[in-house]
Amino acid sequence: MSEKSHLRIAAKPDTRRYKYAGGGGGVEFKLPPRDRLTHAAKLEGELFQASVAARQASEEQGIEGGAKAFVYTFRSEPGHKLMLSSLERPAQGIELQSVKNDGDVEVATIRVQTGQLRVFFNLIKAYKRKASKSGNYRNKNLIESISNISLAALRDLWQDPSAFPAPNEQVWWEVWIRLGPGGASGTFSRFRSQLVAAGLRTIDQSISFPERVVTLACGTQEQLSSSLDLLAELAELRRAKELASEYVTLPPRYQRDYIEDAEQRIVKPAPDAPAVCLLDTGVNRGHPLLAIALDEDDVQALRPEWGSSDHDSGQHGTAMAGVALYGCLTDLFDSTGPYVLRHRLESVKLLPPVGSNEPDLYGALTQEAVARAEVQAPQRLRSICLTITSDTDDKALPSSWSAAIDQMCSGHLDQTRRLMFIAAGNVGSEFSTVGYKYHQWNCECGGLEDPGQSWNAVTVGAITEKAFVKDPDYRDWQVMAESGDLAPASRTSLAWPEQLHRGWPLKPDLVLEGGNYIEKDGDRTSLDDLSVLTTVMKSDGKRLATTGDTSAATAAGARLGAIIASHYPRYWPETIRALLVHSARWTDAMRTRFPGSARASVQQRLRCYGYGIPRLSKALWSAEHSVTMIFEGDLQPYTKVGDDVQTNEMHIHQLPWPREALLGLGDTQLSMRVTLSYFVEPSPGRIGWQKRHRYQSHGLRFDVIRPLENEFEFRQRISRN
Repeated sequence: MSEKSHLRIAAKPDTRRYKYAGGGGGVEFKLPPRDRLTHAAKLEGELFQASVAARQASEEQGIEGGAKAFVYTFRSEPGHKLMLSSLERPAQGIELQSVKNDGDVEVATIRVQTGQLRVFFNLIKAYKRKASKSGNYRNKNLIESISNISLAALRDLWQDPSAFPAPNEQVWWEVWIRLGPGGASGTFSRFRSQLVAAGLRTIDQSISFPERVVTLACGTQEQLSSSLDLLAELAELRRAKELASEYVTLPPRYQRDYIEDAEQRIVKPAPDAPAVCLLDTGVNRGHPLLAIALDEDDVQALRPEWGSSDHDSGQHGTAMAGVALYGCLTDLFDSTGPYVLRHRLESVKLLPPVGSNEPDLYGALTQEAVARAEVQAPQRLRSICLTITSDTDDKALPSSWSAAIDQMCSGHLDQTRRLMFIAAGNVGSEFSTVGYKYHQWNCECGGLEDPGQSWNAVTVGAITEKAFVKDPDYRDWQVMAESGDLAPASRTSLAWPEQLHRGWPLKPDLVLEGGNYIEKDGDRTSLDDLSVLTTVMKSDGKRLATTGDTSAATAAGARLGAIIASHYPRYWPETIRALLVHSARWTDAMRTRFPGSARASVQQRLRCYGYGIPRLSKALWSAEHSVTMIFEGDLQPYTKVGDDVQTNEMHIHQLPWPREALLGLGDTQLSMRVTLSYFVEPSPGRIGWQKRHRYQSHGLRFDVIRPLENEFEFRQRISRN
């Protein structure tokens, strides 16, 4: 079967105006039962008490003329929602700062400029009056959705699933600040001065998003709430992230003669070849199999004083370098002919050799690490590999880290889009628990680790096709996973709350080899026979070891991305991501685990295994019986008309079907697989994921003309325009 390059569609699409053609009406907003006049009087009384509390706080802090703005908390009834779209009124100096769920109560914090609280008094006043003959009352949905109004406390801004810090407890806060005058730099500089004045310690880093600036501050809740002006600029608070640093390393299995033989057969990559950029614990470049494709100038550290070599006792960064360059080294050692390398390596050490007592803003550090690699080789294509993750109970919602990665991949800051691979994370201490049950715990405990919830990055989970043990010492042990099923250590997104399943990305995106484990009488261990062979540089002279789990799977995924870029250097990062997903398939074991084609079963399969295992040959080439058509283009889905954002345009593509060849196939069954890949420009504050399209910036979809439709009928079905 001959290999052919993919067919790139050069014809421009037909651009048409777009307006949703659905049935309309939507879902009726659910309101709790209310006695109108009683409820209105209650809210008026709470607004008055909140205004009195705001005035007293200004007087206690000696603020001349009062604070410029105050933050108020609005709560819903249990089991009901607030009418958020009506709460936010920027033109009147009223801004929605954050939204969260406190149990089954929705809590919103609203920043109100001084003097503008009268807007809410007027809304309630209008609600008390009958507005029409039909008996409807003005502002009914807004007013009746509100259960309680109060002056906001610092705790109301807390978005972290962990417990709110105790009084006088010194903690590192992840501070989300509303974007104010002077843009991101002006906001950060001004707010940092306020933090210092309140006695808090700060850091130099910040991350900027369309509506928020994020930084870290260390201090107590008393210090953070000591200034009304400071409190009025806060949007959200979270606990600063701590990284998980468990790495898998096993004893070596092969000897140096394998390395020496391979060295003679390897064809070095070109200096301008694409690279896998490793963000890890550093790489020991002295390994002969790595030095071939890793220049000294391409081994860096985020801080020069850290040194660029691998400081980890388990050689995690060096091990990932071997996988990112060769995959499993058994493939190299088992071959006999020339071994051509089409990509290189880069390394930027992201973790310090000695753990810091002060947490870092890992989103900003990740962006800085990638920037160092890009400054070193600005023209080089690269596939970024991040195998460092943080355990979190945040249930897949945006973090400053995941959003910074989304921002970096989208090119929002510098118009440079990027291809990035992130580990889904490994099952941690649960794995050694006596009651651990394979697959059940992987699907029910924890969910993906931060920042694997990133929309734009390729999140990689682990499967295993290693299910045969040769070692006679383990004959009576049981292999945990069958070939083609989930690797025992891999996390999934099945543990995410059900409400996120309907509107959040399908994660992981892909799964690759992460090795297997064996068990006996409640004991579990990895084994060389069931792991991935890779490179290490140990002081005892060992140069080979085994590794696995989602780190190895992610390095293998980044390797595929770099190889595709070497064949198609003009393809966009979104296109390479699409080719990998487009080539992926589920194994029989995956289909057996979640059988059938019902939507619920397919969704479970996707959230456990992503789109399956990518096939490099299919991602690289079309075949005589299977052609891949690629279109790359720009679409402006929305436009602003006055203060209103409206849908804007759609694209209609005429695909270059080989009509005569298709007709010649007669009754032969054909299938078409469509993959739509685009990057979002994130707005990661908690108001972003509550309001449609605010985080994802747009929600692109596709449709295909039906067999009996003509083009006019197709366009009419898709768009009211």
